[in-house]
Amino acid sequence: MFKDFRPVLVILLRFLAIYLIPMIVYQVLYINHYQGLGLDPFSKWVGSQSCAVQTFLGHPSRMVDAPGYDTSWFLVSGKYPSRMVEGCNAVSVMLLFAAFVFAFYKGARTFLFAGIGIVLLHVMNVLRIAGLNILILEHPEYTKAGHDYFFPAIIYGTVVVLWIVWIKFFALKNENR
Repeated sequence: MFKDFRPVLVILLRFLAIYLIPMIVYQVLYINHYQGLGLDPFSKWVGSQSCAVQTFLGHPSRMVDAPGYDTSWFLVSGKYPSRMVEGCNAVSVMLLFAAFVFAFYKGARTFLFAGIGIVLLHVMNVLRIAGLNILILEHPEYTKAGHDYFFPAIIYGTVVVLWIVWIKFFALKNENR
């Protein structure tokens, strides 16, 4: 019986190892290093890109540090609609995406697809943050729905679509013949 489930177990164990090891390293070596020092540099970088998009869309924006806190506020069109925390940078989502892709490893194309996917997820995340800030400014009554449902659906929906593309067109391509 174990023999029948072996391929599934191998993929599951590979996924868990590929996800958990980088996630633990990210938390222990990176996030813990910046704890109490303000928002980490990668999250600040994502926030500044979101500010650039917001400014481009007619909402002058910049990040304002919150000394002593692991956050920065968005100053958008003279108001503070939201703040950036480490969880907003989508690193955990990118690691989850990459772990799934590498669980179905298919040589060099795995690295190419994972790299392109991570870049796409990053772009989607920057647009998600900018969109949420603009939504909060222009339609504050939709803040909860936007933050809790609509904008997370965008980033997670992108992950699911990328996973489907990976499985259908790359991972199982030779196995379907």
